[in-house]
Amino acid sequence: MKNHIVLYEPLIPANTGNISRTCAATDTTLHLIEPLGFSVDDKHLKRAGLDYWDAVEIVYHESLPAFMEYLGNRKLYLISKFANKSYTQENFTTDEDHFFMFGKETTGLPEEFMRENAEKCLRIPMDDTHVRALNLSNTAAILIYEALRQQNFPNLELKHHYANDKID
Repeated sequence: MKNHIVLYEPLIPANTGNISRTCAATDTTLHLIEPLGFSVDDKHLKRAGLDYWDAVEIVYHESLPAFMEYLGNRKLYLISKFANKSYTQENFTTDEDHFFMFGKETTGLPEEFMRENAEKCLRIPMDDTHVRALNLSNTAAILIYEALRQQNFPNLELKHHYANDKID
């Protein structure tokens, strides 16, 4: 079982950089669906986490149809404020790969695509009357850590000690 974060046409380099850092910390594969709204060598992206990219498996896809072909029959979750099901209602403990797709910061995922895949949509509960949307990198972290929590944090360090601590 492997977790994957998929970003559809990301625009803000700092978000993608922060998400790459989360991917590095959680052994999560990062998928980027083009076109990107920035260069991957952009100085803002580097400041936000590009220095972690050597620790992240990154897969580029030239378009949404190309990604869907790559995905095949694997488990896809579309994260959107337009979903009717909370992410906490989903079981992420199955022995299959889990792909969490997030939309473009300004417009989200394409509406037609969302409507065609409504059963795959998950939502983070929030007060929509005061906030249009949550930050993309925060949302990705919430989802990946919920999946990992349900999976008992496989291969992640659950304890860490100070360098001078005596460990028994």
